[in-house]
Amino acid sequence: MSATPLHRVSTGERINDNEPAGRLQKELSSRGIRLTRQRRVVLQVMESAARHMDASEILEQAQKIDADITRVTVYRTLDLLKGFGLIDELDLLHLRGHRHYYESHGPRDHIHVACIRCGKVREVESPLYEDLKKQISRDCGIEISVARTEIGGVCDDCRGKSVSGD
Repeated sequence: MSATPLHRVSTGERINDNEPAGRLQKELSSRGIRLTRQRRVVLQVMESAARHMDASEILEQAQKIDADITRVTVYRTLDLLKGFGLIDELDLLHLRGHRHYYESHGPRDHIHVACIRCGKVREVESPLYEDLKKQISRDCGIEISVARTEIGGVCDDCRGKSVSGD
């Protein structure tokens, strides 16, 4: 298995869109959690997501695979995954309303960078971010178990549109 580069920036919305298939299933199985057919479908949707999805979008994708999957199954599975620290719940600066989005963890924490004009979201991993977390941990005397960082601004495309569109 090749090492993950120290500094990565997503080309699409997700940096971890190449997550190994079945990772979430393996994690739950190793914890003795029963994996029903419907739960497996929700996990499959989560692992194959190329962008951040809210619960309704996860349900919609899951029902394309298995029409019997219910909203309750999706929410219970999301709660289970959050409880074990396998996924994060994000608001992405509320650029898309007050919805909450879910993503599975990759090998390292990353920063969400969003354009406040067009809503495009990208992700960045960096050793500088890891160093900052270590410094915060030392300075504040805390062992960090959760780190979520969102940065908003106007992307190159939108700045170019406003300059040429004026």
